Amino acid sequence: MILELESIYKDYQQDEIPVPVLKNVSFSVDRGEYVAIMGPSGSGKSTLMNIIGCLDLPTSGSYHLDGVDILAQSDNKLSEIRCERIGFVFQNFQLLPGETALQNVMLPLSFSNTPRSERKAIAEKALKRVGLGERMNFYPNQLSGGQKQRVAIARALVNSPDVLLADEPTGALDQKSGRDVMDLFHQLNEEGVTIVMITHDAGIANHAKRVMHIIDGVIGEGKYVLDENGEPVILEADGSKEVAHV
Repeated sequence: MILELESIYKDYQQDEIPVPVLKNVSFSVDRGEYVAIMGPSGSGKSTLMNIIGCLDLPTSGSYHLDGVDILAQSDNKLSEIRCERIGFVFQNFQLLPGETALQNVMLPLSFSNTPRSERKAIAEKALKRVGLGERMNFYPNQLSGGQKQRVAIARALVNSPDVLLADEPTGALDQKSGRDVMDLFHQLNEEGVTIVMITHDAGIANHAKRVMHIIDGVIGEGKYVLDENGEPVILEADGSKEVAHV
């Protein structure tokens, strides 16, 4: 397995009182899986994403990334892991406006051990992989929303990470661009890329091959949609529906 989280708890302090955000979260992700973690606002999904991405540490529990004990690493080592082993895709792209698509994709290579002479070719290959071979020298303001997200995906892939971690990857896109990004994720997963996607959208979550749901800091699993009241509804194998209680 590539990710293994066990008994993860996360508390934040409010007026010196611990406020629980994640409660006994345990799951694993195998190499090559395509997993969605779905939940409404305030469910704890962003906190969980930050822990998976080594941007934050849990209050207690254990987290291993490809066998590496994340909680035992120094800040410098965690920075190295974020750069080389996790590819981040954000809702709002997070591209540098004064840099071309190619320069944006090359940026992570400058923080890894990639020789300077090889960076341009590697970034060009990543952009071609996401269908932007003819847009390499365009600036972000010359690209559509869908194209910007493809640049962000190329940037996330450029260091050949263990996991592609996507936070609401279609949240800032129109419907067609969102479908195109989901098609690209499917293609990348078929090529062997491990994807963990965070979303509040049941339609987007169900593009994944495995769906977990998080509500009030507790995680469960199953394909589901939202009912007319916005409540999570699990889709059973026989097509019947059951309101999720976690």
